[in-house]
Amino acid sequence: MSAAVLPPSCSVFAAVCSGSDCLVPPSNFNEMLSLVLSVGLTVMLALVMFSMGCTVDASKLWGHIRRPWGIIIGFLCQFGIMPFTAFALSLAFNVLPVQAVAVIIMGCCPGGSGSNVICYWLDGDMDLSISMTACSSILALGMMPLCLWIYTSTWTSSDTIQIPFDSIGITLVGLLVPIALGMYFKSKKPELAKKVLKVGSISGVCLIVIIAVVGGILYQSSWVIAPSLWIIGTIYPFIGFSMGFLLARFTGQPWHRCRTIALETGFQNSQLCSTIIQLSFSPDELEVMFAFPLIYSIFQLVAAVSAVGAYQGFKRLRGGGAAGTDSEAPSLEAGDSEMEKQKEEKKTDMNKHTRL
Repeated sequence: MSAAVLPPSCSVFAAVCSGSDCLVPPSNFNEMLSLVLSVGLTVMLALVMFSMGCTVDASKLWGHIRRPWGIIIGFLCQFGIMPFTAFALSLAFNVLPVQAVAVIIMGCCPGGSGSNVICYWLDGDMDLSISMTACSSILALGMMPLCLWIYTSTWTSSDTIQIPFDSIGITLVGLLVPIALGMYFKSKKPELAKKVLKVGSISGVCLIVIIAVVGGILYQSSWVIAPSLWIIGTIYPFIGFSMGFLLARFTGQPWHRCRTIALETGFQNSQLCSTIIQLSFSPDELEVMFAFPLIYSIFQLVAAVSAVGAYQGFKRLRGGGAAGTDSEAPSLEAGDSEMEKQKEEKKTDMNKHTRL
């Protein structure tokens, strides 16, 4: 049997041909690329979180859990300021109902792991950053449904929004396990942990950039949207960072913790937001709302990188590590020990006076 000859107008990949009409199988290039990148980026993220764990001091982490003032402030910012800001921006710009829901979903999401990487470059409190990211992910299991019920009822029924609790759980495990291993590695080999940290911190910045670029390429068909969403996506991260910083400073937190709380407020888990939108809405609705998580993730990266550049430039003008001295504030555990020591000294003095 002679091989079939395709008409000149047909692609060589055509499966069925009839005259000049050809049927070409649909390309699954985007799906394959998305799968490969998801696996690769997941492994890379685990390695980055392992390196971030090499900065964590177990006693300081436990101090933040015992006296969770920073965590409480972060909670108020994450599930108080951010959802309300999303609601206010949606009303102010009078966006479409499905677009308003996308903005509010983003505002209700917990903090993203990118904040831990940027926190390192801003000389923030890494122990507080990691404890806040973990706590916000845990609290999101209850706070996300509550915030969505409060703020989305104006535009849609909260029952139509599916929250992927399994994805939140996987994110939490993917965050805590590598960090715990990094802490253990630091306790056993502190000198080698410093080298791992340097590589991981640079890799973390590269990872954040790769995620933003890949998202823009894979979902480029969603970029044609209303200007109002572009404006919201641009200013919303800056509002989050600013409000988190101001509230932390108003409550008397030191500068390095103010920077940390600001990052944890403005850096949202945009991947989780994208997942919720995909699970909850039809393809037609996705066309006008799916771009917002991408826009937000890009501009939160722009805001964070700008802050890192300004801060590192300020450090150089001040002579190296001068600007970062506030990051070496004593731990809460150290503060507790000092208070106990003072109490013991007072008791000793009282006993001496009694004997006299």
